[in-house]
Amino acid sequence: MRYFITFAYRGTDFHGSQTQPNGNTVQAEMEAAFATILREPVSLTFAGRTDAGVHADMMVAHFDWYQPLPANLAGRLNNLLPASIAVRDIRQVIDVAHARFDALARTYRYRITMRKDPFLCFNHTRVAEGLDFDAMNEAALYLLGRQDFASFCRAHTDAKTTICNVKEAYWTQENETEATFVITADRFLRNMVRAIVGTLFEVGRGKMMPEEMESILAARNRCSAGHSSPAEGLSLVEIIYPNNIYV
Repeated sequence: MRYFITFAYRGTDFHGSQTQPNGNTVQAEMEAAFATILREPVSLTFAGRTDAGVHADMMVAHFDWYQPLPANLAGRLNNLLPASIAVRDIRQVIDVAHARFDALARTYRYRITMRKDPFLCFNHTRVAEGLDFDAMNEAALYLLGRQDFASFCRAHTDAKTTICNVKEAYWTQENETEATFVITADRFLRNMVRAIVGTLFEVGRGKMMPEEMESILAARNRCSAGHSSPAEGLSLVEIIYPNNIYV
């Protein structure tokens, strides 16, 4: 039987979400907790990959298990996992359901603060005041639709295509010192959101005109876009699946 597990994590403590040779990861912590409880190895397939320092308010992974799951497995996992990982839910899905390939849409948020705050520094990026959010939102309109995002993709990745369909992309000002960028798409490329945000910062600082976003996309070259923004402000916040995959 196949299950989807939904969980959240603070990326500050990890070298990324998925297992790698050097550095602790979310996947390594979770698979170790599963093995302790189930007394057998469990392989988790994540819905996507987040880089070191990037957070997830919602991440999903699938795993297979052909015996009855222990009672209150989510609670027992939470007792073993570090404070920076929290399991939300475990649901059975059809046997062919895939956490990555069945996702219809994903939403990321990038949070910024314009003041020094010890309580926001782990999940907000501190920036200087004076960003032009109207200009940034004008530039963000060029991101909408199905198009090639090679200019916002880390070079030499294993992505088979750099085509993505962006459904929404906009900034909102929460108050005088905090703002959030929201972007939803059918899929995302490695480093895509941070590259987009870094480029929008250039627009907000008056170093780039909003309409230049069109030529950056057309260039299909990472060097044409701005620098990637810091990791701490970025979080995966929602993944949408079709209802018919759940048992």
